[in-house]
Amino acid sequence: MPTTDFLVHPTDLGQTHLREREDTPLEPGQVRLGIDRFALTANNVTYAAFGDGMGYWRFFPTGDEAWRFVPVWGFARVLQSTHPGVAVGERVYGFFPTSSKVVLTPGRLSPERFTDTAAHRAELPAVYNQYFRCASDPLYTADTEDIQALLRPLFITSWLIDDFLGDNAFFGAAEGGRATVLLSSASSKTAYGTAFQLAQRPDVRVVGLTSDGNRAFCEGLGCYDEVLAYGELDRIAADVPCVYVDFAGNGELRRAIHERFGQLRYSMVIGNTHVDQRAPEGSAKTLPGPRATFFFAPTQIKKRTGEWGAEAFGQKLAQGWQAFTARATRADAPWLRVEQHRGSAALQALWPTVMHGRGDPHAAHVVSLAP
Repeated sequence: MPTTDFLVHPTDLGQTHLREREDTPLEPGQVRLGIDRFALTANNVTYAAFGDGMGYWRFFPTGDEAWRFVPVWGFARVLQSTHPGVAVGERVYGFFPTSSKVVLTPGRLSPERFTDTAAHRAELPAVYNQYFRCASDPLYTADTEDIQALLRPLFITSWLIDDFLGDNAFFGAAEGGRATVLLSSASSKTAYGTAFQLAQRPDVRVVGLTSDGNRAFCEGLGCYDEVLAYGELDRIAADVPCVYVDFAGNGELRRAIHERFGQLRYSMVIGNTHVDQRAPEGSAKTLPGPRATFFFAPTQIKKRTGEWGAEAFGQKLAQGWQAFTARATRADAPWLRVEQHRGSAALQALWPTVMHGRGDPHAAHVVSLAP
């Protein structure tokens, strides 16, 4: 059965290409995985938007410089193995290309995980090279794979954003009172996870910024102290000490915030959900106030595992994950409506919707290219 690939143009993400290719024989120590399902969210658009700058294109070479894989998170099963420590049929969770199959070179095996030790990934962040073995993964349950694919990587980022801000005392924004934290793209999943974490801190006021159409949705989430439309910044005092967490990547909004708030203590760039309104390259240097700084989650992971140890880090993260998913999947007020998409044509049709942030904010997309 050929492998099906979904590819995007590196400088024009709206251009897509479907490709079928024959599988090549495995080398000793390799495994071929069938990618059963993966989530497609604004997070993946961010990976693509920063494919060159942050190295995301390098994880899964396409063999064709004109096209790239969008990295995604999901589940796969071992179809073939020449590695004595990984059995055919084993199920794993991890970082994959938008493809129906992938070849990995497992190393550093433990009962809980293994690492892809392929040479081209050796210098890339370790957090993306780890594959969790579902039979021993403490976060895994077979009946929640869609939720895990959708929320697990996003929540980890959210949890780390909250931890990073707390670790840095909100850069002085809480001096003498509550720190005001502004979150753009407040209806996005990563912003919601961040707001959920921040809302548990009594010394933080969480303000969500969103479009008029998503205001009621964001208010219904129950974790924003206030929700404002993007054009309502004047409802916040210009001299309030604050931190800005930018999930949107909207250049005009970022400039408006930097120009309005004279006490802006930190400007954190997370993503690029507004891909059509991305800030021009180099524009951050001309903004008043603090430099807009990209948040790279693996750096905070490395810091905290060094301070706490890997086991304690995992326990703290698991506690946060369990609390968040309990809220997000609550039967009386479900936050997500999972929509499943099968086949390469369905993915090609879905990509523009996700890339441009269209559609129902309650809808969450899980894709399978496997036959």
